Amino acid sequence: MAVSSPVPPQPEAATETAPPDARAPLSVWLDRSAPAVAFLAVLAAWEGATRLFAIPSFLLPAPSAVVTAALATPLEVWLGHVWATLRVALMGYGLAILVSVPLAVALASSRLLSRTLYPLLVVVQSTPIVAIAPIIVVTLGASDLPRIVITFLITFFPIVVSTVTGLLSTPEELIELSRSLRAGRTREILHIRLPYALPHLFSALKISTTLAVIGAVVAEFVAAERGLGFFILFSTSFFKIPAAFAGLVLLVAISLLLFRLVGLVQKRLVPWSLPKSER
Repeated sequence: MAVSSPVPPQPEAATETAPPDARAPLSVWLDRSAPAVAFLAVLAAWEGATRLFAIPSFLLPAPSAVVTAALATPLEVWLGHVWATLRVALMGYGLAILVSVPLAVALASSRLLSRTLYPLLVVVQSTPIVAIAPIIVVTLGASDLPRIVITFLITFFPIVVSTVTGLLSTPEELIELSRSLRAGRTREILHIRLPYALPHLFSALKISTTLAVIGAVVAEFVAAERGLGFFILFSTSFFKIPAAFAGLVLLVAISLLLFRLVGLVQKRLVPWSLPKSER
């Protein structure tokens, strides 16, 4: 009986350690700095186009001309205009929050009230604010009040609609459970419906920050003696287009700052309402 010889052990294949991907740090850097790189590329293309085609500054100023015009304006002048616009925007924005959230709760709680008031809200939102802004100024005077009202009218509708959507998106089984435990209407709204509405509410608050700045500028176009909207209108009337662009840059910066602040408040107070990638 032949005995098979044992198979000699095969040498283990040498495992080669894969070299680290040299492109990984570069891809991470590009992912983080892509917006800044794209923005700088746009500015460079803008500057090059204005110089290459000799575009007059009263048609399209170069970024360097905008910076020069911004530096030529005294700092106290900028601070006065920025504060005038920011004050009206924040007051109109705060008034919109104070009115919109309780109104949304009322609309979500009463079907009759929703069917009665919601069409009226749509009509108000559909009315061009630019068309009724002079009427509001004539009616309420030339103080901050008409500008705050104009900002409020532009800002409140997204907050109402988004909050109502969030309140009505609460799972029905939770509502039935709370009612089976004899929870009152107030506890149902505060402890169940509002937490589900917070993601929708903060999304509307972020959008409304930009709308508040737009409302303040529209009001300043109609009647104002200070503010970035007034500054832009004054500059364009004298063909100081670089200075007008500088005011526009400040408006964009204010909108981005307010948008970022609302995001930070959400992240600090209710981080669970954010997607996992943003926490």
